[in-house]
Amino acid sequence: MSYLYETHLHTVWGSACGVSRGRDYIKKYRDLGFTGIMVTEHFFNGNTIIDQNLPWKQWVDQFMRGYEEARNEGEKVGLDVFFGWEETYKGDDYLIYGLDRAWLLAHPEAAHWSRKEQFDAVHAAGGCVVHAHPFRAAYYLETIHLAPKLVDAVEIANAGNDPDWDGLAAEYAARIGLPATAGSDIHDVNQFDDGDIFGVYLDKKLETIKDYAKAVRNKAIAGLRLTPGRAVFHGHEKPALPVTLWNENDRDTRQDFWEFMGERHERYLGTVPRIG
Repeated sequence: MSYLYETHLHTVWGSACGVSRGRDYIKKYRDLGFTGIMVTEHFFNGNTIIDQNLPWKQWVDQFMRGYEEARNEGEKVGLDVFFGWEETYKGDDYLIYGLDRAWLLAHPEAAHWSRKEQFDAVHAAGGCVVHAHPFRAAYYLETIHLAPKLVDAVEIANAGNDPDWDGLAAEYAARIGLPATAGSDIHDVNQFDDGDIFGVYLDKKLETIKDYAKAVRNKAIAGLRLTPGRAVFHGHEKPALPVTLWNENDRDTRQDFWEFMGERHERYLGTVPRIG
């Protein structure tokens, strides 16, 4: 038996780009057969709607409002709801899983961490870091930043992406030997009408969000839920933007992307997990 989870979801309460409330998602995901969802609002340096001048406890309280609303509604209908977030650096975004309110309240310095500081602290607490939509080429971006030593997995399918960007992400994940995840990056319940709902299959039901972090770090992703157009990944000639590669010390390596990727990279595609 497989259990299906949404891994990338925003609400109007925490994300400036959010449209729907946390509770508005619940029945739709339940009716699609999902076991649970993960609310991942934009964090302090991302597209957050929360006033950064608030005292830290007030900031955290407001940050968790969408998650708590979704969790309370999920309890009524039998859909599990878990907490995470999405942090941003130079346009590169990272999904954080495995931590909770108490951890956030104890770590106000998280709002000012480097990629390395984030990775080390999240790991020390038993969490994980997933690079969200790494090859996105949106209008607000100038460069693609990759930090292969500072993540535990790569999101290779995202409803906000061009399939070519997803294809290159799949090749990159396989090249660096990390698990692949998928998430809808949903901001609005109307996305259900388009059918762009993605997710991750696991062989074991999650009891806590730390269980998901363990599954990612143990490479225990069983499969991905994609829309039909994303089921076949193909080679992409080049990223749509310039690429910088950051090492384990969060320093620019100045390495050429194709040199890093090695020989023609279709050879990696066979390692993408089953699509279901």
